[in-house]
Amino acid sequence: MNTAMRRLRPLMLGGTGSDVGKSMLAAGLCRIFRQDGYAPAPFKAQNMALNSYATPEGFEIGRAQAVQAEAAGIDCHTDMNPLLLKPQGDSTCQIVVDGVAAGTYSSARLYDSEVRAELRGGVCKAFDRLSSRYNPIVMEGAGSVAEINLRESDIVNMPMAAYADAAVLLVADIDRGGVFASAYGSVMLQPPEYRRLIKGIIVNKFRGDMRLFDSGRRMLEECCGVPVVGVVPYMADIHIEDEDSVALGGKRVAPMPGAVNVAVVRLPHISNFTDFNVLEHTPGVNVYYTAEAEALVGADMIVIPGTKTTISDLRWLKATGMDEAITGLAADGLPVVGICGGYQMMGRVIDDPEGYEGETDCVDGLGLLPVTTVISADKQIRRIAFEMTTDAGACIVGNGYEIHMGRTRLDQDAIALSMLSDGTADGCRNGNCYGTYIHGFLDNSEVIAWLLPRLSGCVADYGAYRQRQYDTLAARLRECLDMNMIYRMISYD
Repeated sequence: MNTAMRRLRPLMLGGTGSDVGKSMLAAGLCRIFRQDGYAPAPFKAQNMALNSYATPEGFEIGRAQAVQAEAAGIDCHTDMNPLLLKPQGDSTCQIVVDGVAAGTYSSARLYDSEVRAELRGGVCKAFDRLSSRYNPIVMEGAGSVAEINLRESDIVNMPMAAYADAAVLLVADIDRGGVFASAYGSVMLQPPEYRRLIKGIIVNKFRGDMRLFDSGRRMLEECCGVPVVGVVPYMADIHIEDEDSVALGGKRVAPMPGAVNVAVVRLPHISNFTDFNVLEHTPGVNVYYTAEAEALVGADMIVIPGTKTTISDLRWLKATGMDEAITGLAADGLPVVGICGGYQMMGRVIDDPEGYEGETDCVDGLGLLPVTTVISADKQIRRIAFEMTTDAGACIVGNGYEIHMGRTRLDQDAIALSMLSDGTADGCRNGNCYGTYIHGFLDNSEVIAWLLPRLSGCVADYGAYRQRQYDTLAARLRECLDMNMIYRMISYD
């Protein structure tokens, strides 16, 4: 069979709910199709997440689709996630269309019929462009496919599957319980034109002896009227980057005796916490996420991460006493690192004169770095290389990416942290306090060894690690999914 010439139908992973494992399964299937000689690409029409990534062209997409593209062996592109929603509060979000910020929308405006029609047209065009270049398209739904009250405005689940004429695999999370009801309801609440698109069910996150579910598998098939294409075990040892802050619920929350403890401040609107994945997978390191000032005691380093609402989260730091705990430990010599919004917070002042984060505001920062930030409309999105010199004179070269609003000005005589490949400076350093706009700064092993000398020589090549994880995930899925059945479902023959 010449797979390069065989056109496959798009495959969508739809969920019975949020956090059922769609993103991870999509990454694994992208890897399998690539291994089998195809040219797959991921697609999610609308993503709501604060973890985002910069494409090679300097546009912004959801991190999950960037990960899936890496699993597929291709560069990420805005067509893979043409609409990204970045929550700023309970009822507003910044919308990113084709990789470019298009303003802040209220929930009412976002679900206005004319706005949805325009957005629907845009995501369909993105899908068409992607489909003309790749084969097959591995689509991902969002949340539940059976939110019937949102069906008219839905542009990411079954209406998108219908547009693409995709074969839908329903992903049901057995670990949270209620797998029969959630799967049955998800199928039966569909109108006939959508129900016919659901070709199979994947039971995900199964713990224990799978043979015990043999009868359950048959029952699920009988009541739903579609086959179960596989029962996937709970794979705690497979590490694929997380899509959004739901995953933080499973992270550590306290220091660990004997480990190198890195405390990440769990801001209310934390973003891009994938910045700490390398540290999380470094032997001897305990990365923990905390919103408690007392838990910072015992850390070997504190990191203030990125955030979608810098001023609001800075006020939260002050209201909880985290600000005093951080500045006090910094005064005692503990390293403190701020990334993106965290860098802005470490400065002297953050000014939002036009109210881009909600309301016009000007607040004092933590005062750890001699810098001032003005929030502005322009958004910096790019991949960059950087070079920095340590106090000992060693040169460190690394890579990362920027996604931020606002410009930060260093005070006179302040010291920049690094020089970028375009000749401009980034960040600031002041004794044991460091700030940078570079996401991925802590992906670089030399940076980690410089900040935490005990880890010198312990940090592995994270890029190679991710590739091994994709291969391991693909191998596991081949063991528990009926890939022959899936290929038949997406065959036009």
